[in-house]
Amino acid sequence: MNVKRIVANLRATEPSEVDDFYRNVLGLELAMDHGWIRTYTGSSKMVVQVSFASEGGSGTPVPDLSIEVDDLDEALRRVQSARIPLEYGPATEPWGVRRFYVKDPLGKLINILQHQ
Repeated sequence: MNVKRIVANLRATEPSEVDDFYRNVLGLELAMDHGWIRTYTGSSKMVVQVSFASEGGSGTPVPDLSIEVDDLDEALRRVQSARIPLEYGPATEPWGVRRFYVKDPLGKLINILQHQ
């Protein structure tokens, strides 16, 4: 048996309220909308991965999601343009990533990162 994918399911009273953040700020596509669940996807092939942590690194809280991007400066520009406050960073970490934290519209802590 092989694990084909891991899906993060985050509780939302109104799933559409995250649309602007995940579509316009992060550039994901709305792949499925049944009203009670909305699924966003990207076009990149991803590796199956799940992490368990006691902290988020550098003394930060454990984020709810980590989203790797190919252009952190562009992600930061979009976040700032949307007037979303930074919770941490941007910082270059000793383990080889540059990243920042923001909260999505549901208050979930999102680690947006780029490997160096």
